[in-house]
Amino acid sequence: MFSFDSFVDLPLIWYSLIGTAIFLYVLLDGFDLGVGILFPLAPSDQCRNRMMNSIAPFWDGNETWLVLSGGGLFAAFPLAYAILMPAFYIPVILMLIGLILRGVAFEFRFKASAKSRKIWDRSFHFGSLTATFMQGMILGTFVHGIAVNGRNFSGGSFDWISAFSFMTGVGLVAGYSLLGATWTILKTEGETQEWARKTAKIVMVVVALFMGLVSLSMPLMNPDIKQLWFSLPNFYFLQLMPVLSLVFLIMLWRDLRSEKEFRPFFLTMGIFLMNYIGIGVSTWPWLVPFDVTLWNAAAAPESQSFLLVGTIFLLPCILAYTGYCFYVFRGKASHEHDAAY
Repeated sequence: MFSFDSFVDLPLIWYSLIGTAIFLYVLLDGFDLGVGILFPLAPSDQCRNRMMNSIAPFWDGNETWLVLSGGGLFAAFPLAYAILMPAFYIPVILMLIGLILRGVAFEFRFKASAKSRKIWDRSFHFGSLTATFMQGMILGTFVHGIAVNGRNFSGGSFDWISAFSFMTGVGLVAGYSLLGATWTILKTEGETQEWARKTAKIVMVVVALFMGLVSLSMPLMNPDIKQLWFSLPNFYFLQLMPVLSLVFLIMLWRDLRSEKEFRPFFLTMGIFLMNYIGIGVSTWPWLVPFDVTLWNAAAAPESQSFLLVGTIFLLPCILAYTGYCFYVFRGKASHEHDAAY
C-alpha cells in the first residue's frame, strides 16, 4: 500500500514550514510592532497619524503567521507543544494581552477625539512593547533550554525569567524598533521620514550591541553550541552568517546617512534572517532544546500527511493575499485619519 511518509521526511517538512511561518511573522508583524514601540517618540500627532496609517492595511493579516506557527506546532508536534506551553504559559498570556491591547487601541484611536486619543496612543505603545518583550523572553528561554523530565516540563512557573532571556527581550525590542523605523522611512516622507532616519541610526547601534552580546553568550551557556560553532571545519562554513550580518549593518549605516528609502528596510530583514538562521543552526535538531528532537516530537505520519494536504492549498492563498495587500497599499502613507480605510 502506498505510504506518503515513506517517500518524504514529514517531520522535517513540518519543521521547515513552522520555521518559515515564525520567520515571516517576525518580519511582517515585527515592523508594525516596531512602529508601536516608537510611536510616542514621534515628533508630532501628524507624524503619528502617518505611522499608524502606514501599517493599518497590514497589521491584522500579519498575525496570521503567528496562528499558523502555533497551530502547526500543536498539530504536527504535539509532544513539543505539551512540553513548551507549560513553560511559557505566563509570557504567552502576557504577549496575547499585549496584542489584544494593541488591536483595541488601533481601532479605537481612529474614532477617538483629540482629547482621548492620547490614551489609545499609550495603549498602542504599551501593547506593542509588552508583546515584543515577551516574545524576546520566550526566545531567550527556548534557546537556553527548559527543564524536562521524560515527556513533561519539570520546571517552575517563572523559569522563563533569567538574565539571558531579559537580554533577548530587550534585544528584540531594539530589533523590532529598527524594523519599524526603516518601514517608516519606506512609507513616509518629510518630517516623519527624517525623524525615522535619525531614530534608525541610534537603534541600529543598540541592535548591533545586543547581537554581539547574544552571539557571545550562547556558546558560553552551552558547550554543545560552542563545539558546533568553533570546531573545524564548521567554523569556516558558519562564519558566513556573522560576516553577512556585519556587511548588512555597514550597508545599512551608509544607507541611513543617504537618501535611500527602500534598501534600509530590506537590509534590516537580511540582518534578521542571518540571526534567525544562526539560532536555527544552534538549536538543530532540537524542537525542545536540548531534550526532544523534531523526530521524537512528531505526530503520527497519517496526521502529518493529512495536515500537509490542507496546508498545500492554504499556504499559497495566504501568500497571495499578503502579496496582493502589499501591492494594493504600496506608496506613501497619508496623515489623514480615514486614509487607511
